Amino acid sequence: MFATKKMKAFTVLLLSGTLLAGCGGGAQKTGENSTYTKEKPLVIKFSHVTTADSPKGKAADKFKELMEKKSDGKVKVETYPSSQLYGDKDELENLQLGNVQIIAPSVTKLVGLNPQFQIVDMPFLFKNRESVLKFWDGELGNKLMNSLDSKNIKGMAMWENGFKHFTSNKPLTKPEDFNGQKFRTQAGKVLEAQFKALGAGAATIPFGETYTALQQKTVDGQENTFNNMDTQKYAEVQKYMLVSEHGRLDYVVLTNKKWYDSLPQDIKKSFDEAMKEATVYERQLAVELDKQSFENLKNSKKMEIVELQPEMREKFAKKMESVYTEFEKVIGKELIDGVKKL
Repeated sequence: MFATKKMKAFTVLLLSGTLLAGCGGGAQKTGENSTYTKEKPLVIKFSHVTTADSPKGKAADKFKELMEKKSDGKVKVETYPSSQLYGDKDELENLQLGNVQIIAPSVTKLVGLNPQFQIVDMPFLFKNRESVLKFWDGELGNKLMNSLDSKNIKGMAMWENGFKHFTSNKPLTKPEDFNGQKFRTQAGKVLEAQFKALGAGAATIPFGETYTALQQKTVDGQENTFNNMDTQKYAEVQKYMLVSEHGRLDYVVLTNKKWYDSLPQDIKKSFDEAMKEATVYERQLAVELDKQSFENLKNSKKMEIVELQPEMREKFAKKMESVYTEFEKVIGKELIDGVKKL
């Protein structure tokens, strides 16, 4: 029995040590400076699903550059674009488990953790880019990101992609044109309700599988930013675009909270500074690349592009009033009204 107790005690100690090592802090106490070196650096894995030349991809590489420089080589950041490490379906789980330290999913992918994140999907809610930035950098956005703490996830920053627009293989100019069509969406009840209000169907398909779904006509169309359409070459498999700016597609950069809290003081300081600078870089880049991608799409002449005019925009918004009626309680009237005032 004595031997058994000793073995149990040893097992507990062994597991405790393994857990500490898994958090990236080793035996160091929180607040201490790092004992990592250039020869034995802390490895940070940054996984995302978009291409390396997308705003998110370029910003991830910028974070890598900044983090490694600020830590004087004591940190090595490995970036994994295009779902090379984890895809839409498993990146959140692996972040919580500590298998990856940073991910940057689109906001809509967080609805399973907190349905209020569907605020970005509410059709025609955000008036312009300025209102988007005011939301995320203000009290409302911070409160939303902090709601993930209990899930062992820490929200670090909002990275932009831009406003979404509709595309299809059938003409899109007015609400009635959506009737009977089927569109690819991210997961989210608001997105399903949005298309239902237009008389269309919705299918949840991972980002990396969208091109194939369009090519094989599993769906008629999709909604996305100019840059995503351009870098994913959707113009090859879509004939029509409606420049609608009906919703947002932005990202929240997330890290494992326990891992972050266990970081040595000097590493955490470098991490925060690198993330802040990478965020400024990403937002500027997102605007520039989205504009350039719109020009690329127009110049390709592969799609017929129609820009939504104010009068028709009002018709779309009126058609989607049922979405607000259905989701006001889920998302919160305070949050929706807060965005409308920005």
